[in-house]
Parts: sequence; C-alpha cells; structure tokens
Amino acid sequence: MDIRHAVGVKVGVPAEKLADVLTFQASSRFSERERAALHFGERITRDDLEMSEECLAQVREHFTEAEIVELTFIIGYQTFASKFAKAWRLAPQGFSAGI
Repeated sequence: MDIRHAVGVKVGVPAEKLADVLTFQASSRFSERERAALHFGERITRDDLEMSEECLAQVREHFTEAEIVELTFIIGYQTFASKFAKAWRLAPQGFSAGI
C-alpha cells in the first residue's frame, strides 16, 4: 500500500483512516458508501469469496452503473499492479516513508 498510502495522505485522507482499511466493516472512519466500495473490492479480489447479490445490491445503492464500471476497472487494475509487483519481487519504494 506504499504509493496508494502516500497519494491518499497527500490528497487529504487521514493516515488513521488508511490504517483502518483492513477493518473497514467495523471502523467508524468510513461512510456507508465507502464500506460498500471496499466490500465490493474485497469480493472481487479474494478468491475465497463469491460476488453475492447482497454485495451487488449494496454497491448499487451508493453508485451509478457507470461508477460501478469505473470502480471495477480500478479494482482490477490495482489487483494487476499488485500481482505484477509480486511476480517481479518489487519492494515498496518508500513513497509513504515519513508520512
């Protein structure tokens, strides 16, 4: 989460909120819209989770179809970037150091 953390902090996302991303369901730092997006992303990226009708209904409550397409693209792209970095054993580049 190196570059995303650095960019997030730079655009004003509190570091504490970024630290809570893994516990987004229980964290009071996230809005219902943000929770819907994070839940959607979790369902897409984790092989042990299916895309449920409940998840789709939840994301549709907060996003238009065009926004869901964009969200899906971003999740897919970030997943690709993560797998690419893993394959080439790319270490974090220190973008978030000292933030």
